[in-house]
Amino acid sequence: MSDPAHQARSLARLLEIMRRLRDPAAGCPWDREQDFASIAPYTIEEAYEVADAIGRGTAADIESELGDLLFQVVFHAQMGAERGWFDFASVADAISDKLTARHPHVFADAKIGSVGEQNRAWEEHKARERAARPQQAHSELADVPLALPALARATKLGKRAGRVGFDWPDASGVRRKIEEELQEVSHAQPSQQPEEIGDLLFAVANWSRHLGIDPEEALRLANAKFERRFRAMEQLARERATELAKLDASGWDDLWNEVKKLEKAGESDVQ
Repeated sequence: MSDPAHQARSLARLLEIMRRLRDPAAGCPWDREQDFASIAPYTIEEAYEVADAIGRGTAADIESELGDLLFQVVFHAQMGAERGWFDFASVADAISDKLTARHPHVFADAKIGSVGEQNRAWEEHKARERAARPQQAHSELADVPLALPALARATKLGKRAGRVGFDWPDASGVRRKIEEELQEVSHAQPSQQPEEIGDLLFAVANWSRHLGIDPEEALRLANAKFERRFRAMEQLARERATELAKLDASGWDDLWNEVKKLEKAGESDVQ
């Protein structure tokens, strides 16, 4: 792995490349015309690309996608420097200060004996940070990002509310709420169904939280499984010269179940 001097040179090179891309006279026309709002969707997309690469487990892909995500940070830092707001150094200093303050058991004399204690100390410290910020009316839900994926934001909102006691006592309580929401969806008028479906999804996200499951990751895995099985059905259909569009419900079920059996058989062979 590279030494600190190599790392410093690599970062300096990247910062200089970014500066030149944004140069008003000789930079890239596309890069010059971007602002925080126009770049934000790419930043979010690159974070997902990192997660996808981690899911694939290929070191080269993870390295490449992390580079793309780092470029997003450098891009925002350069735009901040141009406005006199901040630069990459101040961004790095700010996160360094935050991390040392939130880890007194590593960088100071505090004693923490378990992951659970660390999690509680972390949340307490963040709560103190939020309370110290100037604002008109403090809320436990302050600074939960609007741009988070909806399931992830539902989980974080539920967790924040739970810190002051507004929560289900256990997972079974949320399960009963899900059953209640299912009934409300079933009896809702068409105009009311989007809201009721939203309530149902919110309850499912918080049920996942109580079970210790990340609902965003769980749905990502379900999406991947569905895509894998659907592609396998398409392959079977091609091999049999079958037109998928002409299958009835029973034909689809048969093909789906066959793919599931083949998948399970393959898992058994690996084991």
